Amino acid sequence: MSASSAGDGPWLDDAAGRLVRPFTVSNGRTRPTVALDLMTQVMATGVTPLGYLGPEHVQALDLCLGPVSVAEVAAQLKLPAAVAKVLLSDLVDCGALTAKPPEFHHHPTDRALLEAVLDGLRRQL
Repeated sequence: MSASSAGDGPWLDDAAGRLVRPFTVSNGRTRPTVALDLMTQVMATGVTPLGYLGPEHVQALDLCLGPVSVAEVAAQLKLPAAVAKVLLSDLVDCGALTAKPPEFHHHPTDRALLEAVLDGLRRQL
């Protein structure tokens, strides 16, 4: 068994992939305690969390030195978004992260905006 890269440690394997099931990382929890969507911006506060943090919590906190979306954290951690939301909400609960909803200059369900996105997607296909 060889590790994918030096930073991945024992959590990833070239042949087997992730060695720890994603929901083991969140202790089987599937619902975050803080409402987060994929575009929510999270950022470290500088507060050091008290108590034990798992390695994924530490990695997530390291990714949040500047504002970053929940989707980006999930992608960087190679975890499902639901698991990343649980980890991030743990960090918000202990004061190590702040969460800010995305700012829309337009209403996110504005018909003109949705039609423009649909047109762009159709051109890509």
